[in-house]
Amino acid sequence: MKDRDIQLLFEISAFRHFDRAWKHWLGPDTANHAEHSFRVALYALMIAKQEKKGNHEKILKMALLHDLPESRCTDVDHIQRQYVQRDEEMATEDIFSGTVLYEEAIPLLKEYHDRKSIESKIVKDADLIDADVEFREVIVAGATMHKKHLAKRRAGVVPKMFTKTARALFEQIHKADPNDWHLKSLRNRFNGGDWQKANKEK
Repeated sequence: MKDRDIQLLFEISAFRHFDRAWKHWLGPDTANHAEHSFRVALYALMIAKQEKKGNHEKILKMALLHDLPESRCTDVDHIQRQYVQRDEEMATEDIFSGTVLYEEAIPLLKEYHDRKSIESKIVKDADLIDADVEFREVIVAGATMHKKHLAKRRAGVVPKMFTKTARALFEQIHKADPNDWHLKSLRNRFNGGDWQKANKEK
Protein backbone atom coordinates (compact mmCIF):
# COMPACT_ATOMS: atom_id res chain seq x y z
CA MET A 1 0.00 0.00 0.00
CA LYS A 2 1.00 3.62 -0.52
CA ASP A 3 2.05 6.05 2.21
CA ARG A 4 -1.39 7.67 2.13
CA ASP A 5 -3.01 4.32 2.86
CA ILE A 6 -0.79 3.82 5.90
CA GLN A 7 -1.69 7.32 7.07
CA LEU A 8 -5.37 6.47 6.67
CA LEU A 9 -4.92 3.37 8.81
CA PHE A 10 -3.68 5.51 11.66
CA GLU A 11 -6.31 8.20 11.14
CA ILE A 12 -9.01 5.53 11.40
CA SER A 13 -7.31 4.21 14.53
CA ALA A 14 -7.17 7.70 16.07
CA PHE A 15 -10.91 8.12 15.50
CA ARG A 16 -11.50 6.30 18.79
CA HIS A 17 -9.94 9.25 20.64
CA PHE A 18 -12.58 11.69 19.36
CA ASP A 19 -15.51 12.18 21.71
CA ARG A 20 -18.88 13.05 20.35
CA ALA A 21 -19.69 16.72 20.88
CA TRP A 22 -22.50 16.21 23.33
CA LYS A 23 -20.27 14.51 25.90
CA HIS A 24 -19.86 17.79 27.79
CA TRP A 25 -23.56 17.84 28.63
CA LEU A 26 -24.73 14.25 28.12
CA GLY A 27 -22.03 12.90 30.42
CA PRO A 28 -18.72 11.04 30.35
CA ASP A 29 -20.07 7.54 29.81
CA THR A 30 -20.96 7.97 26.14
CA ALA A 31 -19.67 6.39 22.95
CA ASN A 32 -16.70 7.85 21.13
CA HIS A 33 -16.84 8.32 17.36
CA ALA A 34 -15.48 4.87 16.50
CA GLU A 35 -17.93 3.16 18.86
CA HIS A 36 -20.79 5.23 17.46
CA SER A 37 -19.95 4.22 13.88
CA PHE A 38 -19.84 0.53 14.83
CA ARG A 39 -23.21 0.77 16.54
CA VAL A 40 -24.77 2.66 13.63
CA ALA A 41 -23.61 -0.02 11.20
CA LEU A 42 -25.36 -2.79 13.13
CA TYR A 43 -28.48 -0.72 13.86
CA ALA A 44 -28.73 0.16 10.16
CA LEU A 45 -28.52 -3.51 9.23
CA MET A 46 -31.32 -4.30 11.70
CA ILE A 47 -33.52 -1.53 10.29
CA ALA A 48 -32.82 -2.67 6.71
CA LYS A 49 -33.78 -6.24 7.55
CA GLN A 50 -36.97 -5.10 9.27
CA GLU A 51 -37.87 -2.84 6.35
CA LYS A 52 -36.79 -5.50 3.82
CA LYS A 53 -35.12 -2.77 1.79
CA GLY A 54 -31.69 -1.66 0.67
CA ASN A 55 -28.36 -3.18 -0.29
CA HIS A 56 -26.93 -4.49 2.97
CA GLU A 57 -23.30 -4.33 1.86
CA LYS A 58 -23.67 -0.68 0.85
CA ILE A 59 -25.49 0.12 4.10
CA LEU A 60 -22.69 -1.34 6.22
CA LYS A 61 -19.98 0.49 4.28
CA MET A 62 -21.87 3.78 4.38
CA ALA A 63 -22.53 3.46 8.10
CA LEU A 64 -18.90 2.77 8.91
CA LEU A 65 -17.82 5.79 6.85
CA HIS A 66 -20.63 8.20 7.68
CA ASP A 67 -18.88 10.20 10.44
CA LEU A 68 -15.22 9.68 9.55
CA PRO A 69 -14.88 13.22 8.09
CA GLU A 70 -15.43 14.48 11.63
CA SER A 71 -11.90 13.23 12.29
CA ARG A 72 -10.91 16.49 10.58
CA CYS A 73 -13.83 18.90 10.91
CA THR A 74 -15.03 17.62 14.33
CA ASP A 75 -18.54 17.04 15.64
CA VAL A 76 -20.88 19.77 16.86
CA ASP A 77 -23.93 19.50 19.09
CA HIS A 78 -27.16 21.50 19.13
CA ILE A 79 -25.44 24.44 20.84
CA GLN A 80 -22.08 24.45 19.05
CA ARG A 81 -23.58 24.32 15.57
CA GLN A 82 -25.00 27.80 16.16
CA TYR A 83 -21.48 29.23 16.24
CA VAL A 84 -19.28 27.22 13.91
CA GLN A 85 -19.15 26.46 10.21
CA ARG A 86 -17.52 23.23 9.08
CA ASP A 87 -16.30 22.11 5.66
CA GLU A 88 -17.10 18.41 5.71
CA GLU A 89 -16.66 18.11 1.94
CA MET A 90 -13.07 19.34 2.20
CA ALA A 91 -12.40 17.03 5.15
CA THR A 92 -13.73 14.05 3.18
CA GLU A 93 -11.55 14.85 0.19
CA ASP A 94 -8.44 15.32 2.33
CA ILE A 95 -8.95 12.11 4.30
CA PHE A 96 -9.36 9.80 1.33
CA SER A 97 -7.31 11.55 -1.36
CA GLY A 98 -4.56 9.27 -2.64
CA THR A 99 -5.84 6.22 -0.76
CA VAL A 100 -7.17 2.90 -1.95
CA LEU A 101 -10.62 3.83 -0.59
CA TYR A 102 -10.98 7.10 -2.49
CA GLU A 103 -13.00 5.84 -5.45
CA GLU A 104 -15.54 4.16 -3.20
CA ALA A 105 -15.65 6.39 -0.12
CA ILE A 106 -16.24 9.72 -1.88
CA PRO A 107 -19.41 8.69 -3.76
CA LEU A 108 -20.71 6.73 -0.76
CA LEU A 109 -20.42 9.74 1.52
CA LYS A 110 -21.97 12.02 -1.10
CA GLU A 111 -24.87 9.60 -1.42
CA TYR A 112 -25.25 9.55 2.36
CA HIS A 113 -25.46 13.34 2.57
CA ASP A 114 -27.77 13.64 -0.44
CA ARG A 115 -30.22 11.44 1.44
CA LYS A 116 -32.04 10.25 -1.68
CA SER A 117 -31.28 6.52 -1.70
CA ILE A 118 -32.96 4.07 0.65
CA GLU A 119 -29.52 3.06 1.94
CA SER A 120 -28.66 6.64 2.95
CA LYS A 121 -32.04 7.06 4.64
CA ILE A 122 -31.63 3.85 6.62
CA VAL A 123 -28.13 4.83 7.75
CA LYS A 124 -29.36 8.26 8.84
CA ASP A 125 -32.20 6.67 10.79
CA ALA A 126 -29.68 4.39 12.51
CA ASP A 127 -27.52 7.44 13.30
CA LEU A 128 -30.50 9.09 15.01
CA ILE A 129 -31.54 5.91 16.81
CA ASP A 130 -28.07 5.50 18.29
CA ALA A 131 -28.54 8.82 20.06
CA ASP A 132 -31.75 7.55 21.62
CA VAL A 133 -30.08 4.36 22.82
CA GLU A 134 -27.56 6.54 24.69
CA PHE A 135 -30.28 8.85 25.98
CA ARG A 136 -32.19 5.89 27.37
CA GLU A 137 -29.07 4.50 29.02
CA VAL A 138 -28.26 7.73 30.86
CA ILE A 139 -31.90 8.35 31.81
CA VAL A 140 -32.20 4.89 33.40
CA ALA A 141 -28.86 5.47 35.11
CA GLY A 142 -30.39 8.50 36.86
CA ALA A 143 -29.79 11.53 34.64
CA THR A 144 -32.62 14.06 34.86
CA MET A 145 -31.94 16.79 32.28
CA HIS A 146 -32.25 14.34 29.42
CA LYS A 147 -35.95 13.74 30.09
CA LYS A 148 -36.52 17.39 29.18
CA HIS A 149 -34.47 16.99 26.02
CA LEU A 150 -36.44 13.86 25.12
CA ALA A 151 -39.61 15.85 24.39
CA LYS A 152 -37.65 18.01 21.96
CA ARG A 153 -36.33 14.90 20.20
CA ARG A 154 -39.82 13.44 19.91
CA ALA A 155 -41.12 16.66 18.37
CA GLY A 156 -38.10 17.59 16.24
CA VAL A 157 -36.27 14.38 15.36
CA VAL A 158 -38.85 11.60 15.03
CA PRO A 159 -40.77 13.38 12.21
CA LYS A 160 -37.49 13.52 10.24
CA MET A 161 -36.96 9.78 10.40
CA PHE A 162 -37.43 8.09 7.05
CA THR A 163 -38.56 4.58 8.01
CA LYS A 164 -41.52 3.25 9.90
CA THR A 165 -39.13 0.96 11.74
CA ALA A 166 -37.03 3.83 13.12
CA ARG A 167 -40.08 5.77 14.30
CA ALA A 168 -41.37 2.68 16.11
CA LEU A 169 -37.92 2.00 17.56
CA PHE A 170 -37.82 5.46 19.10
CA GLU A 171 -40.86 4.69 21.26
CA GLN A 172 -39.75 1.14 22.05
CA ILE A 173 -36.28 2.29 23.13
CA HIS A 174 -37.68 4.88 25.53
CA LYS A 175 -39.90 2.29 27.21
CA ALA A 176 -37.17 -0.35 27.44
CA ASP A 177 -34.89 -1.30 30.30
CA PRO A 178 -31.29 -1.21 28.98
CA ASN A 179 -30.42 -4.01 31.41
CA ASP A 180 -32.93 -6.54 30.06
CA TRP A 181 -30.42 -7.90 27.54
CA HIS A 182 -28.46 -9.57 30.35
CA LEU A 183 -30.97 -9.82 33.22
CA LYS A 184 -33.51 -11.56 30.98
CA SER A 185 -30.94 -13.48 28.97
CA LEU A 186 -31.92 -17.00 27.95
CA ARG A 187 -28.81 -18.15 29.80
CA ASN A 188 -27.28 -16.48 32.85
CA ARG A 189 -26.26 -17.56 36.34
CA PHE A 190 -29.70 -16.70 37.71
CA ASN A 191 -31.77 -18.91 35.42
CA GLY A 192 -29.40 -21.65 34.33
CA GLY A 193 -26.01 -21.20 35.92
CA ASP A 194 -24.25 -21.95 39.15
CA TRP A 195 -26.61 -19.93 41.35
CA GLN A 196 -29.68 -21.83 40.15
CA LYS A 197 -27.87 -25.13 40.57
CA ALA A 198 -26.87 -24.20 44.14
CA ASN A 199 -30.45 -23.25 45.00
CA LYS A 200 -31.76 -26.60 43.76
CA GLU A 201 -29.22 -28.47 45.87
CA LYS A 202 -30.34 -26.74 49.10
